Amino acid sequence: MSEGEAGTVTGNGDAPMDGDGIRVVAVIGAGTMGAGIAQCLAQAGYEVEVVEPDGDAAGRARRGLADAVRLALLLGRGDRHTAAGATGRVRWVRRIDELGEVDFVIECATERIPLKEKLFGDLDRHCRADAVFASCTSAIPIARLAAATGRPDRVLGLHFMNPAPLTTAVEVVRGERTAPLALARATALVTALGKEAIVVGDRPGFVLNRVLMLSIAEAAATLDTGTTAETVDALFEQCLGHRMGPLRTADLIGLDNVADTLEVLREETGETHYRVPPALAALLDAGHFGRKTGQGFHDYRDSGPNST
Repeated sequence: MSEGEAGTVTGNGDAPMDGDGIRVVAVIGAGTMGAGIAQCLAQAGYEVEVVEPDGDAAGRARRGLADAVRLALLLGRGDRHTAAGATGRVRWVRRIDELGEVDFVIECATERIPLKEKLFGDLDRHCRADAVFASCTSAIPIARLAAATGRPDRVLGLHFMNPAPLTTAVEVVRGERTAPLALARATALVTALGKEAIVVGDRPGFVLNRVLMLSIAEAAATLDTGTTAETVDALFEQCLGHRMGPLRTADLIGLDNVADTLEVLREETGETHYRVPPALAALLDAGHFGRKTGQGFHDYRDSGPNST
């Protein structure tokens, strides 16, 4: 079946699947990205089930989501009627085996290949046969995660950018075996969130991070010459018109996440230029992870971790 054709796609259990009808979406992980995606979904009217086994992390995410929804209402973002009931549409659970009735899953766990492979295997065992699985991985090939399931035709990537509620596009990664109707279901979901779905092929880092992580690594390497982070970012912002230079972007992503993504890219591609440069390693060793800790390549302690 070619892309765009109507028809029935079968996966694990040979259950039929059509291209819409998503009502309940699960989010795996309540970190910054998972909580942000859960907010987007709930504000768009979806029922959301967030899986987070760490009670403290779940509590922080629950409070953060409520604050974010209140702020969105104050700023008039999105449909006021739908957003007003957003927090009531989110259910917080501890285990994947509680997801038996979800239509769609977005995995937002830490960027560790063995962890994500295990999660996809668990999801495959416990979720309905017609559920579609999406990973918010930064760099891991979708084919590798799909191989951990019995439904590779229903697995793809949804690479949201941080902060998820404020960004306007999502990199949708089509795996080699992703079925056209699974892709249609995912792009329909992204569109319903008010974002543009940009479909790309499957390779380590996809398009955005394959280029961005190299840019961040090389930008950080220039700091060894005595050039400041302010100078590096000013060149990109003022000469190239970028909204944020690569080092400010790294601080927003989280330097720990940048390092994890670089390690995955090096492992998956075998290319040594995807490396953690000394300047980045030194910040990590000092516990400086970017905006979320108040300090990274730049200092945010006076303006707060969420300021731009």
